[in-house]
Amino acid sequence: MKEEIAKVLAMVQAGKIDADKGSELIEALKEKEGGSNILTKKHDFSQNDGPRASKYLDKMLKIRVISSENDNVTVNLPLKLVKVVLMAGHSIASSIPESAKYMQDVDINMIIDAIENELDGQIVDIKSANGDTVSVIIE
Repeated sequence: MKEEIAKVLAMVQAGKIDADKGSELIEALKEKEGGSNILTKKHDFSQNDGPRASKYLDKMLKIRVISSENDNVTVNLPLKLVKVVLMAGHSIASSIPESAKYMQDVDINMIIDAIENELDGQIVDIKSANGDTVSVIIE
């Protein structure tokens, strides 16, 4: 299932499908596998909680990994899709040896809490001794 979710994420990143369609596809994959729906664990973002929530969910979660070896990663995700992507993406990235070392210090639950509390700005800033950096920003 990780491969299917990665394909959906790649389609969203490439602009082939929008965030809402990506979210629907990932939810369908989760249901097919019999897994729980991540979107409903703490808060159902599909419900409209008013104009403020809608405007907040139009923002992007930006993840930047800058490596001293120039193995850089840039990911921009609409907040509407983020909660689904966080759990799947963290699991996928953690299983890839080249990215696992960057993911071990990222607290996914902290990011989910930041979204649920409608935080803006930089929420993760990690700098390693060898010059690698990981930043997670909501804007």
